[in-house]
Amino acid sequence: MNFRRGSGRDEPEINLIPFIDVLLVIIIFLMMTTTYNKVSGIEIDLPTASSSNATPPEEIAVSVTASGTVVIDGQSMTRPTVDAVATALKAALAKRGTAKPPVVSINADAKATHQSVIDVMQAAHQADLSQISFTTRSGS
Repeated sequence: MNFRRGSGRDEPEINLIPFIDVLLVIIIFLMMTTTYNKVSGIEIDLPTASSSNATPPEEIAVSVTASGTVVIDGQSMTRPTVDAVATALKAALAKRGTAKPPVVSINADAKATHQSVIDVMQAAHQADLSQISFTTRSGS
């Protein structure tokens, strides 16, 4: 005789551990079989250079001191404006008389203000000198 009351059925339990194990195996399988491609957003064709017959470009040397003095090819200008520096750069360009525009080489003191360097760059732009380089020293 069965003396149990009720339906006689046990409540079914959902066991999640085997389900999680199967999902982890699938994830590991997908990670191992996936190929990763490095996709570059921009394709760049880098220029080549040879130094066999390279001549250094003409250069206008501009120095900016910590006090704000600007020296263009040996000509010192104390607290210059952008227009005055542009005029001096045009005069230095006229002295050279080359067909190819020279490179403006800015040599700024480490304690020079950013604004004085930006003013020299603006003046070079006003003088139609688009090639600008900055001189640095090595950290050693």
